[in-house]
Amino acid sequence: MIRFGTDRARRKPNLTPMIDVVFLLLIFFMLASRFGIERAVPVTAAGAGGTYSGPPRLVDVAPGGVSLNGVQLEVEALAATLAPLMARPDDAIILRARSTADLQKLLAVMDQLSAAGFTRLVLVE
Repeated sequence: MIRFGTDRARRKPNLTPMIDVVFLLLIFFMLASRFGIERAVPVTAAGAGGTYSGPPRLVDVAPGGVSLNGVQLEVEALAATLAPLMARPDDAIILRARSTADLQKLLAVMDQLSAAGFTRLVLVE
């Protein structure tokens, strides 16, 4: 039998680079994935045209609460208080967020009004 030298011990593969690549891929896919549900909120921008008719319907959203035409209200009572001021559900409701109000509070008010059947919400600065 022919011998070509002494047998060397088999080398074990180094898995460190493969583990590094797997962790990098994991981080990439975690950062590239979407968490939560995205949804669009239909808003008419002020100055987009159209006419305003009827009594004033100005809803101010502030960190301390919500007011309708300057009268402080609870968010839950807003839709019921607005109903007598509306001739039709598609009458414009003017929403104004105060400078210190957060976006989540404004969206909660918009969701409440949309759930009550009001379809035309106009957002002003």
